[in-house]
Amino acid sequence: MSAVKKVLVVGGGIGGQSVAIALAKNGVEVEIAERLDAFNVYGVGIIQQSNALRALDRIGLADKTMEEGFPYGQLKMYTAGGHFIGLAGAPPVEKYPSHNGISRRTLHEIMYAEAIKMGVTYKMGTTVTEIENSENEVTVTFTDNTKSTYDILVASDGINSDMRSLIFGEFKPRYMGVSVWRYPFKKHEDLDTSYMYYGKRSKIGFVPMCEKTMYMFLVSAEGAHNPWIEKSAYIPMLKNYLSEFPVKIAQDAREQITDPDLVNYRPIEASHLPDPWFKNRAIVIGDGAHATVPQLGSGAALALEDGVVLAEELKNANTVEEAFNAFMKKRYERCMAIVNASETLAEWELLEFEGKSLPEGASIGQVVGKAVGTLMAPF
Repeated sequence: MSAVKKVLVVGGGIGGQSVAIALAKNGVEVEIAERLDAFNVYGVGIIQQSNALRALDRIGLADKTMEEGFPYGQLKMYTAGGHFIGLAGAPPVEKYPSHNGISRRTLHEIMYAEAIKMGVTYKMGTTVTEIENSENEVTVTFTDNTKSTYDILVASDGINSDMRSLIFGEFKPRYMGVSVWRYPFKKHEDLDTSYMYYGKRSKIGFVPMCEKTMYMFLVSAEGAHNPWIEKSAYIPMLKNYLSEFPVKIAQDAREQITDPDLVNYRPIEASHLPDPWFKNRAIVIGDGAHATVPQLGSGAALALEDGVVLAEELKNANTVEEAFNAFMKKRYERCMAIVNASETLAEWELLEFEGKSLPEGASIGQVVGKAVGTLMAPF
């Protein structure tokens, strides 16, 4: 028996669709309010570690995701010139590979198809402008001036969440001083797993998304005050960064970077919403609650976990308050451990890109190892 019968999810991304699917499978009536008129997901690619696949398995989508993506082993790390450093990432666990690379669009389409199959209703081109959040229900006003009442509202509308502001007041993410660039390619003939190369000004990685495609990510420091870059500068800047990496895969990619519209550039921000992430009948999940920088590749995975765990707690609890409190006990420390580790790594990378020394006793391997252990633990 579920503690809820009718739920509104605001935001139709990975976290929002995961909670919607999981709730619908439990017999709950679910609506998703998505501000976009039509889904046009880009975002290039995404890395799924085994915890993300475990979450997808709990809503019946892991196998489909691996069929459509590219399961691969541990990450191979190199210097800029191609000297092998070591492996990173957990080994395969049960049926789950170390990683699965997949197009973000493909993952979104898989989840959308499942949500429709389970009867989830989408309100496209719509979001929420007002919330009446009581102890027993939540009534919302949509952008079309209609009103509706729900047992709960789940806010999953990203790092700059408008719902978070409506629920808790103004809350701004923090820029970390580094940015990430992404660009898609045909899969390189030498790519058998993911590869990462560490330079003095940036680091780059190559990730397979399926048998035919891959994407590159590049992490750089673009300045503490104005990290935004004009689109006209995307291609020359990316090519300039790649000039530091003489290895074949990087130089082959450099020659193929020609279209600024295919560049996905984003200054890296982080946010930490204090415990609890809920107030009365409204709760925030995913990046709105715990946006993590991508140094551990776990932002989308944590959002997936949030959605699955929240639906499970609502199914098992007698009351919404009981479910929300149980959710926080399972999620807060786990998410904050990954967020804090990711931010530490980003801060150390920024120091290295600026030619500065790391703090005394800093151990990247120790931070990464502890974080991977956390990710592999049950959730």
